Amino acid sequence: MALGIPVVDERRVDAHVQIVGVGVETVTHVSSTDFPGHYPGEDHSWNIDKFKKNLQIIVHHSEPLDCSFSLIGVDASIANAFRRILIAEIPTLAIEYVFVWNNTSIVQDEVLAQRLGLVPLKGSKTGLTWLKWYKKPTEEEPIVPPPNDYNTIVLKLEVECKKNPDADKDETDPTKLYNNAHVYSSALTFHPAGQQKEMFPAPFGLIAPVNPNILLAKLRPGQAINLEMHCIKGIGADHAKFSPVATASYRLLPTITITSPITGEDATKFARCFPRGVIGLETVTAEEAARGEGIKGDKKAVVRDVMKDTVSRECLRHLEFAGKVKLGRVRDHFIFSIESTGQFDSDELFVDSVKLLKVKCEILRKSLASMAR
Repeated sequence: MALGIPVVDERRVDAHVQIVGVGVETVTHVSSTDFPGHYPGEDHSWNIDKFKKNLQIIVHHSEPLDCSFSLIGVDASIANAFRRILIAEIPTLAIEYVFVWNNTSIVQDEVLAQRLGLVPLKGSKTGLTWLKWYKKPTEEEPIVPPPNDYNTIVLKLEVECKKNPDADKDETDPTKLYNNAHVYSSALTFHPAGQQKEMFPAPFGLIAPVNPNILLAKLRPGQAINLEMHCIKGIGADHAKFSPVATASYRLLPTITITSPITGEDATKFARCFPRGVIGLETVTAEEAARGEGIKGDKKAVVRDVMKDTVSRECLRHLEFAGKVKLGRVRDHFIFSIESTGQFDSDELFVDSVKLLKVKCEILRKSLASMAR
């Protein structure tokens, strides 16, 4: 992995193969052409050495809840496989069963249970990995292991609203007039069983909400909530609450090629057609002026950072830029963005998606070998 801003490698990019053209109303060269038999006399069969040479991962930033990186040299199907695995196939912990012993709030039991299920949880990563994936009963497998310390986490919520005896007589704020007027996710308590005490040690390894300030319900004096929650590991394909990411997406790296010098006031106008930082202004040098690329000392538009471009095609609307610029996207350069919900770090999730894809490939390989026999 390398840290920095990606630059399009001209030696690697073949215009008719790697660049997706972006026109005023059309998009060209959408389909990949690097496969055997497309070009007469050219061998484009997949080669592991060529793949290793072209494969690159460039990290742009990496934070626990958010990371961005470029995945270069893979097909769109591979990049999309990672995205789908990130969203739907990495097991995570979430509240699945809610046993309501008492609920006199205005929030119905089923609505409250739904809210609780969507609260992201965190805890010791060692313990979360240690927990077994509790597969839900199906028609094919109606019998599942009973809840135990290996597959189930127990949380409880016990709260009652009462008047605050120390509140001022003229106070109107309900959070000051009453105790527990607002029930937040911080009120959820973890009750470990068996080996969970060692796998989720206090104080930082305990199971708790990622954000303690998620509002669950509002209470008034005399109202109370008393319930027990069972958390299990599941996957996003079963329910969105098990998805480890808030979003996982990618986009192709934009390309901007200035084919003819854009100078003077046109350069300033050209820069305004793009997001700030994409196009910069430089001074035309004597050598450039001698080559007929403008007037010495005048402003000239140059490409600064294509990463910030959104490919809006605004510059293609203006006649003064006709034939002077080409827009496109690099077909095998994917800029990934992963936002974790907090149970696992964003960069760890991508590594897990790679491991899962490897497992899927191994299963397919064994299936094909079995069919061949």
